[in-house]
Amino acid sequence: MKSPAAKKLFVMMVLEFFIWGAWLPLIWGYMGKEGLSFSDSQIALVGSAFAIASVVGIFFSNAFADRNFAAEKFMAFSHLVGGLAILGMYWVRDFDSFFGLMLLHSLLYVPTISVSNSLAFAHLKDAQKEFGLVRMGGTIGWILAAWPLYFILQGKTGPEAVAASRNIFLISGVSSLLLAAFSLGLPHTPARPAAKGEGFAWLKAARFLANPYLAVLFLVTFIDSTIHNGYFLLAGGFLGSKQVGIAPQWIMPVMSLGQIAEILTMAILGWFLARMGWRLTMILGILGHALRFAVFAFMPENQTMIIAVQVLHGVCYAFFFATLYIFIDAAFPKDVRSSAQGLFNLLVLGLGDLAAKWFFIPLQAKLTSADGVVNYRELFLWPTGLALAAAMILAVAFWPPKSLDSPREVSH
Repeated sequence: MKSPAAKKLFVMMVLEFFIWGAWLPLIWGYMGKEGLSFSDSQIALVGSAFAIASVVGIFFSNAFADRNFAAEKFMAFSHLVGGLAILGMYWVRDFDSFFGLMLLHSLLYVPTISVSNSLAFAHLKDAQKEFGLVRMGGTIGWILAAWPLYFILQGKTGPEAVAASRNIFLISGVSSLLLAAFSLGLPHTPARPAAKGEGFAWLKAARFLANPYLAVLFLVTFIDSTIHNGYFLLAGGFLGSKQVGIAPQWIMPVMSLGQIAEILTMAILGWFLARMGWRLTMILGILGHALRFAVFAFMPENQTMIIAVQVLHGVCYAFFFATLYIFIDAAFPKDVRSSAQGLFNLLVLGLGDLAAKWFFIPLQAKLTSADGVVNYRELFLWPTGLALAAAMILAVAFWPPKSLDSPREVSH
């Protein structure tokens, strides 16, 4: 990252994901019995705010950014208002106000994930080589936010823990306001107005799914997003179970090994893309899920192996999701790229997340005995099988045109 623009984009990614990582790991306990005492349905509703925002973003925010607003100004406005919203969550304790502020924050924050990707692609000379390095900043931001917060809360219970947990909203809000100010100094990325008589950007982007290779990728992205979100739903309880036996204070650090590995994988993603191409790179990303869940299913008492396979998260994320974002930038016209990113983020952040909750939570409950022991082998064979099926679909049916077949041939 020699260019000043790339360095600014790297910092943008650090702050972008620091905002999210500051509140996500700890908000669930804060809303629970020892915190705000929200009901399970209320907690689920707050947890669905990102999914709601991803749907709304398709119809409004991403198209607005594509066609009417310079990307850096959209980022600044969204993080200003979204930051004030999550700051407000520090003071409110009733559900209606809490959910309203979280929904407002999500409606403004979620589209910036797509816009930040598009902004980066617009100013990187060689996106295939440089995007992984820039996006690596997001992983670093997530780790910087999550680890200190976890250890700050060590040993605290009851009212003391609640009081300490509230600080996640101050940290997230202040970092959001900082990114709002920083965004004004990002490279100018002007809007691309629609041609006369042309419809909404999201609708034009969706029409491209008529191309068989994009329709296949859309389906596989949904499956892989469901598996990816399922990991975060199931892994914590599994690692702390009697079968694995990892102490509670070490569960989050163990899971964070995946994010640390992601940093390295992002750094070398361009090298792999140039040599393996889109299809094989994404297939390997999906197979990373299959291998990790297979180890969970068949080796639950091998704590060393369970810890070691956490590093596959880097392969799972970088080789599939980061490659997906790069491919979208290459496959869609410039005037709808933010909307195309949002279209696929509808799966990654929205429908995949909801599908994981609707599928894996009831499945785990069904496979839990009366004494609370989970049949993890049967549970984890499901995502293993889904991952193998998704990889097979991609191998058999994903054939992009020759102009997109090799990342080295794509120009920006």
